[in-house]
Amino acid sequence: MPITAAPAAPTVPGVPGVPEVSEGAQASAPRREPIENLTAFEADMLEAICARIIPTDANGPGAREARAAHYIDRALGGALSGSKAAYTAGLAAFDAYCRSSRRAPFTELSQRDQDSVLIDVETGAATGFVGSSAAFFAMVRTHTLQGTFGDPYYGGNFNFIGWDMIGYPGVRTNVSAEDQRLGVKLTPNHQSAYDNGMFTKAVASNPAKAGHHGVE
Repeated sequence: MPITAAPAAPTVPGVPGVPEVSEGAQASAPRREPIENLTAFEADMLEAICARIIPTDANGPGAREARAAHYIDRALGGALSGSKAAYTAGLAAFDAYCRSSRRAPFTELSQRDQDSVLIDVETGAATGFVGSSAAFFAMVRTHTLQGTFGDPYYGGNFNFIGWDMIGYPGVRTNVSAEDQRLGVKLTPNHQSAYDNGMFTKAVASNPAKAGHHGVE
């Protein structure tokens, strides 16, 4: 069962027809900010996991370049704080499973072996997890998608990589009739929603406000 980041978008490069990551693409990853909630070891492992869920390939950058792991680390101190314990236990179990089943930590495995480990975890075949390993995979996958395709204000989607990947042109508060015409390709504005006066960062970063979930 291949790992998928989105419908019809296989993310296991070992599958025929899906290209491997080039060294040049890996070198384009942005510099990481200081870690806020994870340990350095956990952060490195999480980043490697995210990078295989939405990999860099011939079609463009992936979750590593979008800084999805940075989004998760940052959010674990805010909007995703309820998942902090699940990450601590899940990453420890994930590391133990990699070492017992593949004789090496995840970051030292080949891409093919990394993908095979993730398939084990996704399908619930991996052992040592509290509950099913599939629940841990589903959590990380969901947060990887958020960090890749969410508003950059929250710490991911670096340089609007995720939005460019799916062709999302950005928030539009004024839309013309021409903009709404079928088949029209809009020019990306590369702006966060909070660059617009209609939305304020104060509200977005205050979880107490109904309907808003933010991260300082």
